[in-house]
Amino acid sequence: MMGRYTDNPEAVAGLFRGGEVHRDVYIDDEVYRLEMKHLFRNAWVFVGHDSQTPNKGDYFTTQVADQPVIMVRHSDGEIKVLYNRCPHKGTKIAIDRTGNTGKFFRCPYHAWSFKTDGCLLAIPLKKGYQDTGFDKTEGAKGMTAVGAVKNYRGFVFARLAEEGISFEEFFGESLSSLDNMIDRSPEGRLEVVGPPLRYMHKCNWKMLVENQTDTCHPMVAHESSAGTAVQIWKELGYTEDDPKPPAMEIIAPFMSPYEFFEEMGIRTWPNGHGHTGVTQSIHSKYSQIPGYWEAMVEGHGEEKAAQILGENRHNTVYFPNIMIKGPIQQLRVFIPLAADKTLVESYIYRPVGAPDELVARNAMYNRMINAPTSIVGHDDLEMYERAQEGLHADGNEWVNVQRLYTGEEDYDQEQVENGTTERQMRNQFHAWVKFMTWDMGKEPAREAAE
Repeated sequence: MMGRYTDNPEAVAGLFRGGEVHRDVYIDDEVYRLEMKHLFRNAWVFVGHDSQTPNKGDYFTTQVADQPVIMVRHSDGEIKVLYNRCPHKGTKIAIDRTGNTGKFFRCPYHAWSFKTDGCLLAIPLKKGYQDTGFDKTEGAKGMTAVGAVKNYRGFVFARLAEEGISFEEFFGESLSSLDNMIDRSPEGRLEVVGPPLRYMHKCNWKMLVENQTDTCHPMVAHESSAGTAVQIWKELGYTEDDPKPPAMEIIAPFMSPYEFFEEMGIRTWPNGHGHTGVTQSIHSKYSQIPGYWEAMVEGHGEEKAAQILGENRHNTVYFPNIMIKGPIQQLRVFIPLAADKTLVESYIYRPVGAPDELVARNAMYNRMINAPTSIVGHDDLEMYERAQEGLHADGNEWVNVQRLYTGEEDYDQEQVENGTTERQMRNQFHAWVKFMTWDMGKEPAREAAE
């Protein structure tokens, strides 16, 4: 059933008006369906890391928005991304999360088989399709590949649309955060460490994305967890200057004052990307890992090693739905399942050539902050769910993202501002309108968003 937003780019653009966002972007089922149809189709979306499919025939199943896909290492060594369905009856080809399919995929329903690039390989009793016109159908082409795929230094992204913005234009200078995370390996390579932590949230996916650059909430929302840990630390007689065990190094910075977050800065890039921690971050004062600096100098040279490790960006948001933490080699992907349901997957990566102790700290951070058992993660979850419920309250239909809003922001230019600005949230919604209306064919919608 068509609603007020379907095929109506002006109405979609009207959901974002400078410093305010209409509540429908979080709670409306029609808006959610349009995001799956337009936003996630036109943007470049993270699929996986090529270390998850190191050998020919290795595959990894996931989803891009609501689309089931298979990332597979083809016989030529390249990564392919295919829709996870047989062109015959639509049956899912692969249901295991990971595996090795050998030289071809075989449908479990009628035994149609396909090369690992999706091309049709064989059909039982193929003579039954002679003179039927089958050779002119989509089914004859085999499994469908997604519109475009880019393997950027091991990180695989896909654009579902056949035509659209290029990878380079979509990400631009924002790739510097990904480069920094990868270059923290003395060999310039990362590898996924184990399966991700998975955590279901009863809220809209955009709430989680916004929270990654919300620097006015840690000292408030996390007072019950990080605040309690810091208080116990003090009651035990320790001071701020005393060496901290890794767990305290991780959790204590969440209670940094507003001034700390103001000074850390936020940088925004076009197309909805941005990061906190321009000058400093909650990761800046971690203890040195023995042997790591020496390995970095050997791999990169002293000058470049100092430049790489001197960057301590906090959270980098890659629009629409991932966040990375360069200093601790972590990536979180926020997978929308409904207007009020989001699955979060939190990965850590091994910097190849770095000491194992570095990976151990990354894993500890992931468990302490992002696991379903995390006391810190539960603080955020409660706020998301309260917001999801509260937005149904009538009287005020708008969400305010106006902090440090100048009224004349150019989101097509890179900008560095006060670390507590909500500019990055506005930047994301500018991109949201842009890619929601990209293929609706009406230019006024894009103009209204600018």
